[in-house]
Amino acid sequence: MSHDTPVSRRSFISVSAAASVGLLAVPHFAFGQVGVAAPLKRAFGRLNFDVTTMGLGGQAAVQWPPPDLDAAEIIVKACKLGVNYFDTSNGYGASAINYGRAFRLLNLVPGQPGYDEKLRRSIWLTSKTGLRWAKLSEGALSRMSGPGGLPGRLGGPPPPGLGPTNGPAGSFAVDDLKRSLTLIFGDGEGSYPPGAYLDMILAHGVGTLEDVDALFTGLDNPDPTAEQIGAYAALRDYRDGTNLTGLNPKQERLVHHIGFSCHDSGVAMDLLQRDTGNLVEGMLIPINANDFNYFNFQNNIIPVAAAKNVGVIGMKVFARGNFYVQGANASRSPDTQYREIGSKAMPSRSLVEYALSTPGVHVAVLGIDHIDSDPKRCQLTQNLSAAQIAAASLSKTDRRAIERMAAQIKDGATNDGFQPTNRWMSGPRDVEASQEMRGGQRVVRIAWQCAYAAIDPIAEYEIWRGTVNVGKVPHRPQTTKAPLVF
Repeated sequence: MSHDTPVSRRSFISVSAAASVGLLAVPHFAFGQVGVAAPLKRAFGRLNFDVTTMGLGGQAAVQWPPPDLDAAEIIVKACKLGVNYFDTSNGYGASAINYGRAFRLLNLVPGQPGYDEKLRRSIWLTSKTGLRWAKLSEGALSRMSGPGGLPGRLGGPPPPGLGPTNGPAGSFAVDDLKRSLTLIFGDGEGSYPPGAYLDMILAHGVGTLEDVDALFTGLDNPDPTAEQIGAYAALRDYRDGTNLTGLNPKQERLVHHIGFSCHDSGVAMDLLQRDTGNLVEGMLIPINANDFNYFNFQNNIIPVAAAKNVGVIGMKVFARGNFYVQGANASRSPDTQYREIGSKAMPSRSLVEYALSTPGVHVAVLGIDHIDSDPKRCQLTQNLSAAQIAAASLSKTDRRAIERMAAQIKDGATNDGFQPTNRWMSGPRDVEASQEMRGGQRVVRIAWQCAYAAIDPIAEYEIWRGTVNVGKVPHRPQTTKAPLVF
């Protein structure tokens, strides 16, 4: 079957949903074309880059390779197959080191013999930092360590952060940026060659409103003498080659774009609404067929990102492997990798197509636990084949059928541990009413922050005075904190 002629997709989904053995008795790779001549690409938000629909995730076997698999080989093979989005993080153990080995094999290290600058510019490399601060004075650090503390993670005890894989205690966001560069392009000891850069760095795992507060501290009014400077203010300096924070004295330009990753739709909405200067250009969020069993991303944060033309990267397409193996640590160590291609109950192709047919998603980063010389048994080849799907090309009926299949796996609880539990549609938030006299008439003004959506998107807000409906306000994605008003 050709990947760009999905003639039998609807019948395939209906048969799969009914758990028919007929189509699924053969290995689960059977639905995909073997090999992709030229991977499909999409415009990546406002980033002026066409990104392949599949990106390579920085975890799975890239972080925890089994003994018979070299992680660098996964990265090299992905690049040679045409994948152009690559993901890693300072919190992913040896992942960045494995990228460094692969990039040397691909001649992607500036200053090395045979450096392929054209290839380097054709790929997109994203890393992440879990550190919320770029600067804390001794006094601020003392207050953070004390009762109550300051918002946001420092990065290492005391106080607790994301642990030693995200940098030593006392390190800050700029240290993490340079850590990525030295591990991938440099000597791993702190140096990196001229011309080394990241295409994007994400504030990793932003989980609370306090995290957001920390990230934005000092962004609007950068002051080198300030006791506290958030990560975003300093990372902007390293994006623009400026030194407004006093933390970039060499005026280096080490990263091209800035974004965030988040597992909570409400926190992500708050962050994008706070970003009135449009600093944030990329967002990494979970998206899979069990999204609607949780506080969903599809009807909440993705429309806000689309309204701001932010690049949207989907992750957790296979729910950390929880669609296929038991336990919370699925695919999180060399001995828990899932090395097959989907399963009879949940074809991996369906999950990939679901994520990439979700309106507003540009690329899905997929973890790879196995590559193989036989393309029919290679997760990388088969997942890339599955990713050759145009945006919004599955009908609502097809998507609902995939959701029904997914809901049968672990009773729909595949996303436990990385996505907040289900919320029914909320009421309008932070409602305020005021009144004034105008020309002898009393005028009432009602303002509110948007409601959170559940399974169905919000269409409008009705305004009632007693038993009388006095008006309607269409729902719109709120791109700032400016309220909706009637």
